[in-house]
Amino acid sequence: MGGNMISIGPLVVAFIVLIILGNAVRILKEYERGVIFRLGRLIGAKGPGLILLIPIVDKMQRVDLRTITFDIPPQDVITRDNISVKVNAVLYFRVVDANSAIVNVANYMVATSQIAQTTLRSILGQFELDDLLANRDQINQKLQKIIDDQTEPWGIKVSVVEVKNVDLPVEMQRAIARQAEAERERRAKIIHAEGELQASVKLSEAAEIIGKNPATLQLRYLQTLAEISAEKNSTIIFPIPIDLITPFMKAAQKAIE
Repeated sequence: MGGNMISIGPLVVAFIVLIILGNAVRILKEYERGVIFRLGRLIGAKGPGLILLIPIVDKMQRVDLRTITFDIPPQDVITRDNISVKVNAVLYFRVVDANSAIVNVANYMVATSQIAQTTLRSILGQFELDDLLANRDQINQKLQKIIDDQTEPWGIKVSVVEVKNVDLPVEMQRAIARQAEAERERRAKIIHAEGELQASVKLSEAAEIIGKNPATLQLRYLQTLAEISAEKNSTIIFPIPIDLITPFMKAAQKAIE
């Protein structure tokens, strides 16, 4: 019985030593940092690689330095022209200061999420619906700058904010469709009117040229006659310009006199 107690003692000691070593050794990946506290006081961020801690005295929190993609859930937004829409967005951010991310905020993930949602609602409410739909790049840049400024004390860098979807009420979708259709009709009428104007200008120029040289009118009649004769028509009614028969009429009048 005594021999068994002696043999168990070293095993217990070895087990305790293994536990202590397990708590003292940490291995951090390339994209990780370990924020170490010694008796509650901040020592600093360590890593990557092998990290040795003083058991019981040192505590470490891991921080991931990779870019994090966060989907901002749909937010109810009232635009400046009093239209209610639902808007969601995506946020890209990363930790640039591991110490600040752990010490200056209780949970940097939750804090960044909340500040992104409130900023999205407040900023988009400053724009009218047309600007919200057309000026996405300008809105994204403004959101990125404001959120980044607010998260900077937490050691967070916001690199990109993208508005993904703007869900409109059904009534507003119909109104926009009618507006787009009216705009297309307006443009079509303008194009048609411009074409009529250009055609009238060209006709006016042609009339001026023909008026200066009557022979061009006769040539034009002959050309038109040739074009009509090429068609397979049974009957052709062609007006004869008075200029063509005027010499004959004058000759006949002189003969009578």
